[in-house]
Amino acid sequence: MNSNSLMRIFLVSVALSSPVCFADTISIRADSWFPINGEPESDKTGYMIDLAVKIFGDAEHTVDYRLAPWERAVADVRKGKYDCVVGAYKEDAPDFVYPEESWGLDESAFFVKQGETWKYTGLSSIENVKLGLVGGYAYGEDFDAYIKANNKGSYQFVKGDNALEKNIKKLLGGRITATVESPLVMYASLKGMGIQGQIIEAGMLGEPSDMYIACSPAKKGSKDLVSLVDEGTRRLRSSGELKTILDQYGLSDWK
Repeated sequence: MNSNSLMRIFLVSVALSSPVCFADTISIRADSWFPINGEPESDKTGYMIDLAVKIFGDAEHTVDYRLAPWERAVADVRKGKYDCVVGAYKEDAPDFVYPEESWGLDESAFFVKQGETWKYTGLSSIENVKLGLVGGYAYGEDFDAYIKANNKGSYQFVKGDNALEKNIKKLLGGRITATVESPLVMYASLKGMGIQGQIIEAGMLGEPSDMYIACSPAKKGSKDLVSLVDEGTRRLRSSGELKTILDQYGLSDWK
């Protein structure tokens, strides 16, 4: 066997044993959830996309990031059509492959139109209240179970890339009483729409949760991807580059 044959065998062996090695493009899908992730063509695509581009770029990969309704994004990544979603709680897709390092800590709050007196005081307080929710989102085990068991038409689920904007407009138009959203995301959206102060908090839902980039359970290379995420996140935190990225969005390290 000549040296060229040996080289071909070696290359095939490496390709089979390292599924991510030659995957030049890492595909990421999610609905817009700024400042976590935003418009792909924007100057600021969101800090999680910045992290992905930096970490995968350092490993000589490129990132293909596009928006999709959350339920579709999760379904397509689950099937292996794309590689990962960003801004995921483990409750969103417990079967996905997650890194050890989270990419943020967030919580959920109820929001109402300025002047509304209703406040969230527990699950019983949402009985017969018109809530605007996002289809496919995980809001917490107890809350999700309550909604599923007690929905008598009061809870409205919206879908699409602009689901939050739709719920904001429903609040302002009086079509729903409250919506549930990340305060981080809600305040960024209100600022972007120029309507700060018109919508206010009305109680917190549960405790803060870790957010992640989460990768497809259908792809062998997902474990390699989350290993890159773990190594890269620790490296960026140690070097100060993580702080530099977060500073662009007015955010602080969650650890």
